[in-house]
Amino acid sequence: MSELVGFVGMSHSPFATMAPPASPDAPGAAFMAATRRVAKAVAELAPDIAVVIGVDHFHANFYDVMPPFVLGVEQASGFGDFGTTPGQLPVAGELAWTVRDGLTAAGFDIALSYALTVDHGFVQSYEMAGAGGLPMVPLMVNTAAPPLPGLGRCVALGRALGDVLRAAPGRQRVLVIGSGGLSHWLPSNDPRRLDGDRRTSVIHGRADVRAVAAVREPRVRAMAGNPAARVADVWDSWFLDRLTAGDVDGVAAIGDAQLERDAGSGGNEVRTWLVGQAAVARPLVWTAYEPVPEWITGMGVGCTFGVA
Repeated sequence: MSELVGFVGMSHSPFATMAPPASPDAPGAAFMAATRRVAKAVAELAPDIAVVIGVDHFHANFYDVMPPFVLGVEQASGFGDFGTTPGQLPVAGELAWTVRDGLTAAGFDIALSYALTVDHGFVQSYEMAGAGGLPMVPLMVNTAAPPLPGLGRCVALGRALGDVLRAAPGRQRVLVIGSGGLSHWLPSNDPRRLDGDRRTSVIHGRADVRAVAAVREPRVRAMAGNPAARVADVWDSWFLDRLTAGDVDGVAAIGDAQLERDAGSGGNEVRTWLVGQAAVARPLVWTAYEPVPEWITGMGVGCTFGVA
């Protein structure tokens, strides 16, 4: 049987890799220091495999077909957006298929990818959490716009995932990583609220993903640097407190509408934390947080194991 050695939840932001803080007192520096401490603790845990639960920013999935969940089972390739590492990533294919079979038996119909593209919504936390180079099982959760899997469904998926991982053959040590959040407000990606080129790009962008990224990335870059950008630090603290209490159900109970109202459309990414912590089924014992309006995000990290 496999061992779940712990869970790491970690915010991601394009600006963490594209424009990292230049000094210890610069915006984002406290968060980056926290990630280095986490990476050291992960090295001491010595996991064999990382299950990475992340999100996509229209580099893999579009609204020609938008699945709520996608599991990579053979190849994963970093898109290389915003300074993240491009190219092939190692995939733990045998465990990925075990996850697929177990989740199917538990009643979850997960879309499969034999060649999954992952962007900074996976790669950044995978590397910053100290798991870079480990074989991964990539599980993508749609958080861009409907179909958003319900918060309770994410918790249920996480619990089923944990059961499958613990029962997996072998003696591998598995680290679970959830990449996303915390609070941030982004322009809508819902095709029902868009028109013109933006609507076309989120529906038909698969035809030329690089061209879509070339248009989108300058818009994202232009959002950086505003110290008055909206970040809900009180909500972020509440969320971390709930997970420190092991209360994923309490977070799920607030519902989708309240989550987006209180934490912004980008707050939908905390689904990855719910899946991951529900899988490991242990409370956070260490957290760090920095509101970084200059990165348009509340940057948090939490672990179910101690961090020196």
